[in-house]
Amino acid sequence: MIDQVLIETLDFKAKSLARRWKNLIRKEPQLKHYNGFTDEQLCELNMSLYPQLARALERGIDRKVVGGYFVHMGKDRMEKGIPVSELVFACSLSQKTVVDYMTSEFVNENPIAVYQIFGAIDKVNEFFFLGCFYIIKGFLEQTYSHLNSHHNVSEDILKTYFKDDFFFKNDIDEDD
Repeated sequence: MIDQVLIETLDFKAKSLARRWKNLIRKEPQLKHYNGFTDEQLCELNMSLYPQLARALERGIDRKVVGGYFVHMGKDRMEKGIPVSELVFACSLSQKTVVDYMTSEFVNENPIAVYQIFGAIDKVNEFFFLGCFYIIKGFLEQTYSHLNSHHNVSEDILKTYFKDDFFFKNDIDEDD
């Protein structure tokens, strides 16, 4: 029951959750690039995350789907000039937004519901843990490609400094 209520909330109150996240962003002086966006831009950056989480809770956490979403996010944020450290911090604040919402909304429920909350929080944490992993992969992939194509940095030099197997397609194919 908690999962279904949470899924509906993530779908229908994405803008409200994005505003809560925006308020957390505004409190963090380390997030200089994020704080350079207007309130509307910040909410827009974050709003699509909550329906994505809802789908993951509804259908189960699929690494290809979750990974693809977050790789795209990492690439997009790199193009917007957001440092990877801020990107991961902002993702963690999205996680905090959802967990705080869950604990505040369902805290007075019966013991069975509280047990369900812990299960749902575990799924939310898994989603964001994978999210941070794939955000970094997407960011690195975009950085690598950008350096190679726009700045003529050779493959040999890039491979010296980019030791991760960050290309998303390769990562998923190897796991299948």
